[in-house]
Amino acid sequence: MMRQHVYVMILALVGGRLANAGDPPAPGAAQARPSNRLAQESSPYLLQHAHNPVDWYPWGPEAFAKARSEGKLVFLSIGYSSCHWCHVMERESFENPEVAKLLNQSFVCIKVDREERPDIDTIYMTALNVLRQRGGWPLSMFLTSDGKPIIGGTYWPPEDKQIQGNKVPGFKSVLQFMVQWKTEKPKELEEQAERVAATTVDALGTMLRGRSLVDLNRDLVDQAVKGITSEFDPDYGGFGSRERGFRGTKFPTPSYLELLLHEAGRTQSPALQHMLNVTLDRMARGGIYDHVGGGFHRYSTERTWLVPHFEKMLYDNAQLVEVYAKAYRLTRRPLYRQVVEETLAFVDREMTAPSGGFYSALDADSDGQEGLYYVWTDAQLDAAIADKADAALFKKVYGADGPANFESNYHILHLPKPLAEAAKESDLPLDSLQPRLRSMRERLLALRAMRPRPFRDTKILTSWNGEMIAAYAVAGQALAEPRYQQTAARAADFVLKNLRTPEGRLLRTFSARPGQAAEARLNGYLDDYAYLAHGLLCLHDATGERRWLDEATQVTERMVDAFGDKDAGGFFYTSRDHEKLFARSKDQFDSAQPSGNSVAARNLVRLWTTTRDARFQSLAEKTLQAFSASLKIHPTGLTAMAGALALHLEAQADRQEKDSPKKLPDESSGPKKSDSVVKVSATVQPEKPGPDGKQVVTVLLAVDKGWHIYANPPGLEDLVPVQTTVSIRAKTKLDEVKIDYPEGTVMPDMVLGKYRVYENKVAIKATVRRAPGATEPIEVAVKFQACSDKQCLLPATKILMVPSKDSKSPDGSGK
Repeated sequence: MMRQHVYVMILALVGGRLANAGDPPAPGAAQARPSNRLAQESSPYLLQHAHNPVDWYPWGPEAFAKARSEGKLVFLSIGYSSCHWCHVMERESFENPEVAKLLNQSFVCIKVDREERPDIDTIYMTALNVLRQRGGWPLSMFLTSDGKPIIGGTYWPPEDKQIQGNKVPGFKSVLQFMVQWKTEKPKELEEQAERVAATTVDALGTMLRGRSLVDLNRDLVDQAVKGITSEFDPDYGGFGSRERGFRGTKFPTPSYLELLLHEAGRTQSPALQHMLNVTLDRMARGGIYDHVGGGFHRYSTERTWLVPHFEKMLYDNAQLVEVYAKAYRLTRRPLYRQVVEETLAFVDREMTAPSGGFYSALDADSDGQEGLYYVWTDAQLDAAIADKADAALFKKVYGADGPANFESNYHILHLPKPLAEAAKESDLPLDSLQPRLRSMRERLLALRAMRPRPFRDTKILTSWNGEMIAAYAVAGQALAEPRYQQTAARAADFVLKNLRTPEGRLLRTFSARPGQAAEARLNGYLDDYAYLAHGLLCLHDATGERRWLDEATQVTERMVDAFGDKDAGGFFYTSRDHEKLFARSKDQFDSAQPSGNSVAARNLVRLWTTTRDARFQSLAEKTLQAFSASLKIHPTGLTAMAGALALHLEAQADRQEKDSPKKLPDESSGPKKSDSVVKVSATVQPEKPGPDGKQVVTVLLAVDKGWHIYANPPGLEDLVPVQTTVSIRAKTKLDEVKIDYPEGTVMPDMVLGKYRVYENKVAIKATVRRAPGATEPIEVAVKFQACSDKQCLLPATKILMVPSKDSKSPDGSGK
């Protein structure tokens, strides 16, 4: 066995990135130095390392052949162009002649762009995880000459460090240890590699061993929703560990939000709508959102969404535009429309190629400092907004009127309060505050554009473009903006023309080598096919144009042929003729992006419901079945798959209903609408108004046991749309209407907090005044929504006429 204490020390820095470790180099700053083999690559990330003194190889047979012939280990470094700690390790170690000498003498060094080769990244990240280490980038791994992983980590500083009184080896010590280990105990090292490789293959092969016997039913979807609910942060929105007080990083998690959107729309559940609204509102108000230029940063470093990790990824913004557009369609909240419009304006301005495709990412760093491009000092704000009153207003609204909130000197702009509250506090009408702030933001944007810009990764990835095509299409449909649909169509045409071979195979990336024209290269992966088909289906939904459905069908059929597992169901991440690595994965878990299998399953359901082709139904069901056990065991790990299953179940039910003969409603299937569990009646005294014209209308609601309706007021803003309301009118205008609602019962809830409901029997009294002796009946409209602990029914509105014989009937029925 290897020396366990040294092994633990080497791995101790995995995920433990040290603050203030150093600044990254400006990409391209080393052009005068000799180049290595990466200078012939087209990946912007690899080109950033083309002038390192490290003798880098790109991934390929040449590097492994050299390792075998010279008896060396391989050092594999995986990262991406906008990765802050990748830049730090480059400057500290890969630009360091002493470290480069150690690497070049004893190792064959390989650099990989994880965005170009996600298959390599997945396998070696899994290897790191089976070593019980947290993953991250840069991913640093030592391999045998046949590619088997030995040990690894993420960022290592060049020198040893003291952490909590313990000496932790730096990168130089790690390299020296690996040389010593290979020299002194080569058999032990090979045995370690065999164990790690076997465990990695086992971890990646979990889903390759036959089909699950778990039933595909609504319980699987409900458990995923229940899991999301258990992780919801009731104060700031988003999701995390309740037991840890939601400390640590917080990601937007679009697959959670998509499932909440679907289920909130289906069930009309105020609790689900509340979780969605709080999360979307807080993210849109937080520092994770760029209030000057639009668009979202990658994640928040803390609970409140204030301090982001400043890189901007195309895939994050694509998914969040789709979520906010759908949420706007569901709620009509102006904030959500604003977020969509501003984010797409950012994508138009900074992430769209002249050809119509979309670039991949913006770096977190500029001028050697993370976030410097986006933050402001007091002096900078004062200089940008000359009018003192305007400057004071802007600072107050965007949380810059107090101490700095970033690196002791800078302000991250955010909205501590909703804009409507800020307008009220400033004694300004909202419709005059908004344009005033917009003018100031435009001024800041113009000034910010003059700063040193973050590095932009200009490679165009098929999968991420598919996501952004979907975003533009959904936004165009939700906001009734044809220009968004046109942008989606232009990007789709670009991808289909430039990243697809004449035989119909998709290619992964479109980028340029130095001095050459851009070209497409590398076989596409499962997510390239699945995400592009998703975008094309959204484009068909938005425009109704048949060609997008035909293209989505062709892409999907090619995916089924090249990636499908005919025996067990689902899809492998690599095609049948991809490069063979030591393991082959079948991705299933949703993270920052949904898994290729989740999106493929959803696409198949959509194709079935659109084309009525039974092949797609069968493939969808087989895919869902393949992952049903994982969905049952890890419901929050496969929330996009749960969403695909929800669509499948609804499509099945809809098809069965259309195909079955018409029959009377089956009462045993349970209540569907709120008035099936709430009986409403009303009386008026006196039946005719006396000399003072006064009458009292009493509305009686009898709520079945186990159900409740929402009080008025309910005690929570998000429940106002579903609160119980009574409205009164008559043919002749009523002189006065005063409605007294009872307080109701306080209901505690871990998601919503405390709110008020009506249970059992409740009486709502309305006092009206009208002309003495008026004889026409009074119309009473009662609107309510009934919920139980498990579900919410569709809202109902009951119309009653009083005085009326019907209105006094024992069953409370009305007209």
